Amino acid sequence: MGEPAPDRLPDRSRSDHSPWNWLLLVPIVLPLIPTFFNTSSPTVLGFPRFYWQQLAYIAVGVCTTTLVYRMTRRR
Repeated sequence: MGEPAPDRLPDRSRSDHSPWNWLLLVPIVLPLIPTFFNTSSPTVLGFPRFYWQQLAYIAVGVCTTTLVYRMTRRR
């Protein structure tokens, strides 16, 4: 029979404890606040606020994810 695989220790050089990761909570919490979208005005191109604001939340999520990635990646 073969030898058992040696226990692999986790890589201690990698750390995901950057304070930039807290910024990822913004696109999660922002759409959960009902006072931001509980109205139909103003309209943009005939779309009520709820619909165009959902697209804005996507843009906020992409921007914050990109920012956190760029600030936490290794050089």
